[in-house]
Amino acid sequence: MSDAALWSALADPHRRAIVALLLERPRPVGEIVAACGLSQPGTSKHLKVLRDAGLVRVRQDAQRRVYALDPAPIAALDAWLEPYRRLWNRSLDTLGRRLDETSDETPHPPPPKD
Repeated sequence: MSDAALWSALADPHRRAIVALLLERPRPVGEIVAACGLSQPGTSKHLKVLRDAGLVRVRQDAQRRVYALDPAPIAALDAWLEPYRRLWNRSLDTLGRRLDETSDETPHPPPPKD
């Protein structure tokens, strides 16, 4: 699995919807088709892209194919995003402090009279 394949697979909103469904639990293709409102061939193409990127695994259950998330690529994405998350948290903390300071400096209107 390459990083490019991973990002490319997640770039499509239909594939992100499938990943969100599989986050809840493994599902057979028929359930994914019904939940996403796509055709069966269209859903199968999206599942192939997700499988090729390593995001999902498939197992045969009698006549059904059941898809499940593979947590390893998601963990790799999370690790890649961590420095950016820290950056945003610092920026948001700074913004919050500045808003608190501004709020303390701004006179508040008197409460309404009953």
